[in-house]
Amino acid sequence: MNLVELNRALRQLRLGGMAAVLETRLRQAQAESMAPLDLISCLVADELTRRADRLLERRRKQAQFRDPLKTLDNFDFSFNKKMNRSLVFELATGAFIARHEDALFLGPPGSGKSHLAQAIGQSVIQQGYRVLYRETHTLLDELAEATLDGARKEYLESLVTVPLLLLDDFGMRKLPLTAAEELLELIMRRYERASTLVTSNRPVEDWGKLLGDAAAVSAMLDRLLHHGHLLKCGPRSWRTKTGLPEGEKTG
Repeated sequence: MNLVELNRALRQLRLGGMAAVLETRLRQAQAESMAPLDLISCLVADELTRRADRLLERRRKQAQFRDPLKTLDNFDFSFNKKMNRSLVFELATGAFIARHEDALFLGPPGSGKSHLAQAIGQSVIQQGYRVLYRETHTLLDELAEATLDGARKEYLESLVTVPLLLLDDFGMRKLPLTAAEELLELIMRRYERASTLVTSNRPVEDWGKLLGDAAAVSAMLDRLLHHGHLLKCGPRSWRTKTGLPEGEKTG
């Protein structure tokens, strides 16, 4: 089997990582008098690296972040000095997901909630967790559409089983009359089974009025905060300080 045939065979076996570097590795083996076992080890490592990179990229796309470039590296912690940095970095380790704990980020618009939520999502993806990002009103719209299409059970199951669900901008837009019922069901089904991170610019005292169902809100908060972490962002707005246009969100 010559080099072309070997390359083709590797791709047929779905070993594209090996195929991509085969010629380079063979030249390296000749130049360095590499032992056969070392050459095979290098090729296997190349394949594993490529698969890991592709898995990360696939999970980033599946997460559907609104702002995929938001990371902890480009977040300005110095702006709101009283923010609990240690909690942010602890959440970014993903340990809370392993424990099936939740988190609630509260603060005014522009104080960094969405940025931090997505940055934590990016971080835990690198640690092997699946993540799904949704603005709250978008998720409720999709659930309503799935109900009309007869696919509610399947869609709800996809929401329930993802290890980390990011529910962003709760309270930013008017929600449908069924919002309290739908959100309560989602939170209850995920409770102690998976982790949910909710961001909101509204204090929890306003949630009952916002959803029109104080009892449902009380039950929802009881579960979110039972094994939950509360992060207060603000009170300052980064957008106000920098003069960013309203469409350019920082959370």
